[in-house]
Amino acid sequence: MDLFSRSWAALRAVVAALPDEDFARPSGCAGWLVRDLVCHLVIDAQDVLITLVTPAETAPTRDAVTYWDLVDPPTGDDPLDALTVRLAAAYEEPWLLRFHLDDVGSAAGRAAELADRAGRVGTRDEVLTAGDYLCAYVLEWTLHHLDLIAYLPNAARPPAEGLARSRELLEKIAGAAFPPSFCDEDALLIGTGRRAPTEVESTALGELAARLPLVLG
Repeated sequence: MDLFSRSWAALRAVVAALPDEDFARPSGCAGWLVRDLVCHLVIDAQDVLITLVTPAETAPTRDAVTYWDLVDPPTGDDPLDALTVRLAAAYEEPWLLRFHLDDVGSAAGRAAELADRAGRVGTRDEVLTAGDYLCAYVLEWTLHHLDLIAYLPNAARPPAEGLARSRELLEKIAGAAFPPSFCDEDALLIGTGRRAPTEVESTALGELAARLPLVLG
């Protein structure tokens, strides 16, 4: 299994194992409960399916790094974010969310395994190879895995290989390396503003500290 498949399978396994009461707990995404994040993952899985069956004939315009844009921090008034919260509430029972994520998520995983990595696909008015697109999603899955378990200390962590690859991608997006003293998880959490650096960490970051957080869109 490649990193996309491994990271996606690990994230879905955590959701499948969640007791019902955990769906009402906060997630690492500000303003979202765990159920809202799981609903977002359903939408992500649909996006993967749509993209992998949207072939493109022109040359790639993006790769796994440039797929991501740096955007302003969210203000809480994004219509899609609000829609996600309403959709999540409409499920009412956690088992429905689990079922839908397993159903659509499994299909997305199979589509990724069957995809021609050199083939070109279109998404967001850009063209990437399928391999670069799936590589970019390793960062998506890893960050959302960390979001999912932010307040669930006993839940399984993301795969080490996914954390390392996600750090590598984030450093390329930033155009700078995080301090060697940072573990991969801390580099991702601090780099994307999911937690504030300590005073010692800010000193270690040096000039990079002023450019954080890196908000990806």
